[in-house]
Amino acid sequence: MQIAVDVARVVLALYLLFNGVNHFSNLKMMTEYTRYKKVPAPGLAVVVTGLMLLFGGVSILFGFLVPWGIGVTALFLVAAAVLMHNFWVEEDPMSKTNQMANFLKNFALAAALVMLLAVPSWKW
Repeated sequence: MQIAVDVARVVLALYLLFNGVNHFSNLKMMTEYTRYKKVPAPGLAVVVTGLMLLFGGVSILFGFLVPWGIGVTALFLVAAAVLMHNFWVEEDPMSKTNQMANFLKNFALAAALVMLLAVPSWKW
């Protein structure tokens, strides 16, 4: 069972790290999209949330300040779901469906992260 947890841990950490790096490598595009979603201080929001994702990924991968990493990442996911994937304001059916899928994905990932608090040891 520990092998499954370790593999899942690496996959989740890499997912978070990839998305954190993406915030910086696509900073301009993500800032514009954040502005479109009417998030205050969109450039700062993209940078801060990118750092949140990187912190969560490093935390989970290396077992460093894990409860904090999980908390910060779960907070990001819930906030992003509500602010960025607000499907209830979309009028286009395809856009509504895509935003709903991302909204639900973020909440599911946040729930899975909270479950990780039950992992007894973060040592490799």
